[in-house]
Amino acid sequence: MVKVEEYEEIRKRYFVDGWSIRKINRELKHCRRTIRKAIVKAEPEPYKLEKARGKPVLGPYQAKIEKLVAKNKELPRKQRYTARKIFLEIKKDGYVGSEGNVRRYVAELKKDQQKGQAYLPLAFDAGEYAQVDWGEAEAVIARKRVTVQFFVMRLNYSRMRFVMAFPFQKQEAFFEGHIQGFRFFGGVPRNVTYDNLKTAVFRILEGKNRQEQTAFTAFRSYYLYESRYCTPGQGHEKGGVENDVGYVRRNFLVPIPEVETYDELNEHLRQACLQDSARRMRGQAQPIAELWEQEKAQLIPLAVSDYRACRSQPVKVNPYSQVVFETNRYSVPVTHAQKQLVLRAYPFRIEILFQEQIIATHLRCFDRETDIFEPLHYLDILVQRPGAFEHAIPMRQWRKEWPEAYEILLSELRERWPDGRGIREFLAILKLHRDHPAQQVKQAIQDAVTLGAIHLDGVKLCLRQQEMPSSLPTTLTLNAHPQLQGIGEQPINLAQYDQFLAGR
Repeated sequence: MVKVEEYEEIRKRYFVDGWSIRKINRELKHCRRTIRKAIVKAEPEPYKLEKARGKPVLGPYQAKIEKLVAKNKELPRKQRYTARKIFLEIKKDGYVGSEGNVRRYVAELKKDQQKGQAYLPLAFDAGEYAQVDWGEAEAVIARKRVTVQFFVMRLNYSRMRFVMAFPFQKQEAFFEGHIQGFRFFGGVPRNVTYDNLKTAVFRILEGKNRQEQTAFTAFRSYYLYESRYCTPGQGHEKGGVENDVGYVRRNFLVPIPEVETYDELNEHLRQACLQDSARRMRGQAQPIAELWEQEKAQLIPLAVSDYRACRSQPVKVNPYSQVVFETNRYSVPVTHAQKQLVLRAYPFRIEILFQEQIIATHLRCFDRETDIFEPLHYLDILVQRPGAFEHAIPMRQWRKEWPEAYEILLSELRERWPDGRGIREFLAILKLHRDHPAQQVKQAIQDAVTLGAIHLDGVKLCLRQQEMPSSLPTTLTLNAHPQLQGIGEQPINLAQYDQFLAGR
């Protein structure tokens, strides 16, 4: 192919030096056709492939590839044929070429499909619109690497975002993400746009119409906002939050965070959102934080109390004073054994109720077939059966964690009352955890052991001393009342008592 520099030399010889085409052909060794092109145009034309190159290996399978790529338009967004899957499909039919050739051809087809698409630049009024989506990322929680699902809500006007991580995308997590997002933003946007996710949509109807899940309709009604849904397969209709999902994964979750709890991870994400709000987006005159302050005034005010973001179901207590939820067993007080109760499952905690009264609360377990015990639930039955103390699983688990002072107290009580009374006295001391903060009880037991007050009354006394005011009341002075000076200092006249007794 002739270079630009060679075109330049031909043109100089022709226009500046006056060489003829014949002389240029003879001296510079270029064909006359090239010389004539250079005279007319200062740069060579790009090479054009007159006939498409053949694909002898891939060619017989191109029709099937085109058919599968076209079929993707009818499939759910997350269940479409990838280039890898297409490669495996045609491999079944005898394709012996490389996967790279398939990937390149699929990319060409998708590029051709996108030609001619155009999008409108949009602007939104403050407080009117928000978008919601889910993302997925890796995190290390309690030294274990897990896949977390993160909820993203974005205000369209200020472009402020809220992010919260969950172990799943269940409806209680979907609701909790909204509630915490509304709290974070300081109000509720009037319209929120979603994909056609199952936690909100029961059935897709004609056009933009949707039959929503009953629980989601009740949730929207509580916060008084309207829902909007994207056309199936058209995620760009909420492109802002779609971009935010990738932005959060790349900027808030790299490097992979290492935390002990989901609370710690969510605090990290919250702070990342606040720090990122100092950024000014392209096309905006002010930083995100300043626009957010303007938008807060236009949001729907928050409800007086939060919506109950949980699943409720009746549960029956088994003989071991436990209820079962998602294969895991959670303890309840033995006083409610064999009763019909109600379990509320929140994203991170479990509540168990008897006649609207919460009788037990546990952290939600995300493993399977696990026993979750609260030792305090079993103290009443252990008082009746002190011989089972050493073998009771809830107590064994607790003893691995409690301070050394507890063991000293237990040993002293057993030595003093070896007939079982010592165990009962120790269980009565443990019951103080029901009415006092754990740290106070631990300190009281430590103080009682130090003082040698090895009994229930001694621990109670130490508890009361903790609750006494740490500073003494100020001394009363009578400097401002001179007429009262000397009261209480005059000598006592005992004769007045004799006179009083005589009169009686």
